[in-house]
Amino acid sequence: MTDSSTATDLVDRARIYATEAHQRINHRRKYNNEPYHVHLSAVAKIVATATDAPNVIAAAWLHDTVEDTQATLEDIESSFGVPVAELVEELTDISKPGDGNRARRKAIDRQHLAQASRRAKTVKLADLIDNCKDITRHDPRFAQVYLEEMDELLDVLSEGAPVLAEPFPGTVIQGVSRVFVRGLFSQYMPYFGQHAHHTVSSLLDCFFCTVKLHQANMR
Repeated sequence: MTDSSTATDLVDRARIYATEAHQRINHRRKYNNEPYHVHLSAVAKIVATATDAPNVIAAAWLHDTVEDTQATLEDIESSFGVPVAELVEELTDISKPGDGNRARRKAIDRQHLAQASRRAKTVKLADLIDNCKDITRHDPRFAQVYLEEMDELLDVLSEGAPVLAEPFPGTVIQGVSRVFVRGLFSQYMPYFGQHAHHTVSSLLDCFFCTVKLHQANMR
């Protein structure tokens, strides 16, 4: 088997494994009731514009498997090897319901993610893009909370990238510009390189959708 076919086989096996694991619990997206693998596919596609590393693309498919299904990290390691399992572990939230309120739990998970590898952070960035698009389109009230959390996450994903402190003129939510301008120019460009046009398009779509929704709420 060639290296290319081996890489393809790894990603295909991850796709099938993750899809079936989420299907077994009838896991669906909250707002549109789509099968959860639609989200996983979107994240994997975004990651594939950043890297052709099969371990990272496989981890994109598997990133919520341990957190949301009955699969364990031991299962992932047994099926896909240590490198993929390590990425999935980095991407799996470690907070528990008993750890406190949402803000406290998010802080614990953010600290965990801060220790993650650059590869894992690339998957997380792709996850944020797809989640952001979904939330801003369907739940503008929660989007305000999510965007603030996203902004804090970008602090640990930036790996020292400069922070743009000034809000973008005309934005109706304080901090929205910091998320998207920082994402576009400080973080996503370095991660996604020459293929950044796809990611930039997704981010702009998310940004303008957010502004449109909140402008509508202001009327």
